[in-house]
Amino acid sequence: MNGRSLTLLLKMRLLAAIVAPGESLYLPSLLHRHHRNRPITTPSTAALPSTDFDQTDVPSLLVSILSNQNWQKHPALRMVMPIISSSHVSSLFSNNPNLDPQIALNFFHFVGRRPGFKHSVQSHFLLLKILIPHNFVGIAEKMRIFMIKGCASVDDVCFVLECVRELNKDDHPFKFKLTLRSYNELLMLLSRFSMIAEMKSVYAEMLTDLISPNIYTLNTMVNAYCKTGDLVEATVYVRKILQAGLKPDTFTYTSLILGHCRNKDVNSAYKVFKMMPTKGCRRNEVSYTNLIHGLCEAGTIDEGINLFRKMGEDDCYPTVRTYTVIIDALLKSSRETDAMNLFNEMRERGCEPNCHTFTVMIDAMCKENRLDYSRKMLDDMVEKGLVPTVATYNALIDGYCKGGKIKAAEEIFDLIELNNCKPNERTYNIMICGFCRQKNVHKAMALLSRMHEQKLTPSLVTYNSLIHGQCRVGNINDAYRLLDLVEEDGLVPDKWTYSVLVDTLCKHKRVEEARAVFDSLKEKGIKANEIMYTALIDGYCKYGKIDDANALLDCMLASDCFPNSCTYNVLIDGLCKEGKVKEALTMVQNMDRMGVKPTVATYTIIIATMLKEGDFDHAHRIFDNMISTGCKADAYPYTAFIHMYCSIGNLEEAENMITRMIEAGVMPDSLTYSFLIDAYGKLGLKNCAFDVLKRMFDAGCDPSYLTYSIVIKHLSRENLIEENSSEAGPSLVPNVSFSDVGNVWKLLEFETARELLDKMVTHGCPPNVNTYAKFITGFCKVGHLGVAWRLFDHMNEKGMSPCEEIYNSLLSCCCELGMYSDGIRLLDDMMEHEHLPLLDSLKMLVCGLYDEGKKDKAIDVFCKLLSFGYNNDEVAWNILIDGLLKSGFTDRCSELLDIMEKRGHQIHPQTYKLLIEGVHWT
Repeated sequence: MNGRSLTLLLKMRLLAAIVAPGESLYLPSLLHRHHRNRPITTPSTAALPSTDFDQTDVPSLLVSILSNQNWQKHPALRMVMPIISSSHVSSLFSNNPNLDPQIALNFFHFVGRRPGFKHSVQSHFLLLKILIPHNFVGIAEKMRIFMIKGCASVDDVCFVLECVRELNKDDHPFKFKLTLRSYNELLMLLSRFSMIAEMKSVYAEMLTDLISPNIYTLNTMVNAYCKTGDLVEATVYVRKILQAGLKPDTFTYTSLILGHCRNKDVNSAYKVFKMMPTKGCRRNEVSYTNLIHGLCEAGTIDEGINLFRKMGEDDCYPTVRTYTVIIDALLKSSRETDAMNLFNEMRERGCEPNCHTFTVMIDAMCKENRLDYSRKMLDDMVEKGLVPTVATYNALIDGYCKGGKIKAAEEIFDLIELNNCKPNERTYNIMICGFCRQKNVHKAMALLSRMHEQKLTPSLVTYNSLIHGQCRVGNINDAYRLLDLVEEDGLVPDKWTYSVLVDTLCKHKRVEEARAVFDSLKEKGIKANEIMYTALIDGYCKYGKIDDANALLDCMLASDCFPNSCTYNVLIDGLCKEGKVKEALTMVQNMDRMGVKPTVATYTIIIATMLKEGDFDHAHRIFDNMISTGCKADAYPYTAFIHMYCSIGNLEEAENMITRMIEAGVMPDSLTYSFLIDAYGKLGLKNCAFDVLKRMFDAGCDPSYLTYSIVIKHLSRENLIEENSSEAGPSLVPNVSFSDVGNVWKLLEFETARELLDKMVTHGCPPNVNTYAKFITGFCKVGHLGVAWRLFDHMNEKGMSPCEEIYNSLLSCCCELGMYSDGIRLLDDMMEHEHLPLLDSLKMLVCGLYDEGKKDKAIDVFCKLLSFGYNNDEVAWNILIDGLLKSGFTDRCSELLDIMEKRGHQIHPQTYKLLIEGVHWT
């Protein structure tokens, strides 16, 4: 409820409390209430209830108001109007079937005029039950048609169908037979929702009622079957038109054109199109558009455009749908320029794009990664008064998610409901997938909860994305738990579900466990795919079990599952790491013979191997061969060369390779730049190293944790040399190894870190939030919390707002060091800034507070985390099961579960089962 509605509701409660039985709820009495001890009564007004007022009291209040002769001007009605819903109207009519029909009708229209209000099909039907017994036949017929036209969902249609059939029965006490017009409207409705079987039944009922179909009836049937491509049934109703002595018209033939196009039979559609003038039927814009759509769908877009240009010959003008059909086809054929020209032509001719046109354009622009332009188009359509559909928003959200701009996607997601639209299952699936790609699995899981709240049903796609997300962040146990939820919810996991699990287990060196999952698939009726085979082969190769990997490849081929380039690449990489380069090269030849083309990854593996052996000439020949075959290089083969040139100190060749890389349109990544910075640092060329860092900034490439570790390593070494050389000479420099980047952060002090930040400013690459995030994360990883805190304060002094990564690094470090009071303060700060803490940190915090005997603080933290909107099951898995139960706090687990339930945070039955098993185990 919004603030205005709540205020009105409180006013109504106050009014109900001050009006005694037999007194009036009349505005002057309220004005005089401040000066007198009793309200003024008006004999002509009816009594109103003096009980507490809430939403369920609205129908009762309305009865009291409507009993007044001049009810439209009743002050209480003005107050209650903003909170009246269609369900209130339905309750009013349902509970008061003897309400005066004219008053009921007038009230129905009065409420319906309120901006934003829409009557439900239920309120229409209940009004009909009041009107019909009083012989309001003409008005009832109109109301029935309004009810039919007002259906917005399949559920609405089913309700209306049942209602009209009930009233149509001969033995119904208030019999209200369907007319020809009502039957036609009903058939049109069923056609709109593609409910073909119901249409056939209603048509049969119409004949049973001895109502003769007219051309409108039969055309509706023809059109419905044509929309599904069922020309056989459509032709049956065309014959009925002729049998009835009627003549097929433009609508009939236009429907047949559509039917043939739906069957991908454009030639037959063209025949009908050409035949129309010979039958005395004018071809209209819909006839043209249907055929143009069919031609575009068949891939003959230019033929469709030629027909489009001939529309004027029949005195037809392209509609917005005609333009949209061609624009959509052009965009799908990657003819963006032609599509844009047609879009501009459309507007120049005064044919304004509709919501579907904009949606098509936005979707295409997003696929081209032109996200700013797509957002501008959304703003343009809103400015023109067009209401975006959920499909429009979905296109933009999908573009932002795939472009890694999850914050922008969230903004659009929030816009949906603000603009009186509702996210659908696809919206949630896109957002969940986007969050999982960013490894923000808690937010993805929270959206699963919101889906349930919105009465939307998560699909296997939803769960597969979430399982993938949990696997990406290493939460394999939670991935297994989600798999259990999938099965409990009646869904059947597919090969994609298990592909992710097998691949993740292998990446976490749990190859035998992955093999066990793989072997169990046969009894589940799931055929293993190339992803599972490749993951296992890679796992065996990384363990040096090349023979097992080759055996699995043979098994793969025997199962008619053909290896792809990734499969061969992991085998080739495994052979190279075992020093079996000749066998690896033979594998490349086998790959080619099997019809699988070597990829950039294939060439990069061989190039890296040649470079490690010092065979630069051979590596360059392979690289040139790759380019000559039309295989466009990405950053990896270039970086392999740059790495090796840097390792031998040949920075001229490394820089040449970077130049060649950029000229080829390939941008260096953070690893490429990091190798170069490290090489300059080793040669003591500090300024050159900083120049490379500036180049990174200028190219929009964020330095990674490794990049900053390398910069700090060389700066620290230089400082140590300077300090010691000034005292006793180079021979006294401590023998400190900086090869392990973790040691860098252990040895680094705040003053040195600040010196580096100052040097970054001097060299034209001023520190940003990402810089501080990497620094603070580096210190937190090694428990150097004091320095991390000082940097946190330093960035705040600079006017920078810490990001979620910084807060989570600090919170995790506080909890690992047992500094729970600091952790609580950080949690409060995160809440204030709307950042989401990681559940792993909260688990440590809650368990740590219980361990210290600080029960109240633990409960307070738990209550706070419930307000963050996490998925309830994920909270139970992480805090209750993996946290309290595994730490032996069984009673505390039960205590917090009670708190969850009392606050309405229900968990899945499968999670309850896990909790019970956990309690039993402890």
